[in-house]
Amino acid sequence: MDKTIWLTHEAFTKLREEYDYISGEGRDIISKKIGQAREEGDLSENAGYHAAREEQGQNELRIRQLKAILDNAQVGEPDQDDDTVHPGSTVTIAYDGDPDDTDTFLLGSRELLGLDDSVDTSVYSPQSPVGAAVLDHKVGDEVTYKAPNGRDIHITIVAVEGFTA
Repeated sequence: MDKTIWLTHEAFTKLREEYDYISGEGRDIISKKIGQAREEGDLSENAGYHAAREEQGQNELRIRQLKAILDNAQVGEPDQDDDTVHPGSTVTIAYDGDPDDTDTFLLGSRELLGLDDSVDTSVYSPQSPVGAAVLDHKVGDEVTYKAPNGRDIHITIVAVEGFTA
């Protein structure tokens, strides 16, 4: 599967700023916390030391996650001149061709698209079963994907639009 991750300019900037902080100043702050906790003595019973080491582990994990995202990022806005589903598209699907049983969602990631919790939109990643099924398909296409329970779900893409928050 393609490792390219589509990011808006806003999301790329936000993630780059977070990466720069936690891999620089954030790391230094945590190192100082560890050093101060070491000075308190017995490390086996030093809760401050263990908490700082846990924080360091979480920080290093986040650094690796952000680096992978930024290294594979494609920055820009999706091409919405056609009716093809791309990351960043708002997609409306009908289940089993029933025009009354629909679902509308954003194909992407809240974090990667720079969305906060105030945006009330369902979001599916392009790697999710429904996301992978609709990706690169057009309005009118009928596709099938396997639900987590193993059942085949038949859907029709009824609308594709560019996302606006």
